[in-house]
Amino acid sequence: MRAIKRTINILWLPLVFGGLIWHFAWYAVHGPRVGSLAREAKAAEISSAHGILTKVEAERDAMERKVAGLRGDLIDRDVLDERARALLNMVGKDELVVPYGSNQRLY
Repeated sequence: MRAIKRTINILWLPLVFGGLIWHFAWYAVHGPRVGSLAREAKAAEISSAHGILTKVEAERDAMERKVAGLRGDLIDRDVLDERARALLNMVGKDELVVPYGSNQRLY
């Protein structure tokens, strides 16, 4: 009986520290915010967000180019005419109207 108590007295501290080490090692890999698996998921999310950002920036640049034709001292007559016709929903007598689907973009 004394040998069992002595073994328990000797091993309880290393077992507690071993359990703590195991706990922190497990969270280093599987932790919800700081684990390596979470880091890989965040990296994939960031790369998809960069793809969306480039797409949106390209759309913004296209819109800025169109708006630049309507600002300032030099107004682009073609852009002004296009916007006026689109807003007023009118066409000239000698023009042909080509319809397109509602899910398609004109430009």
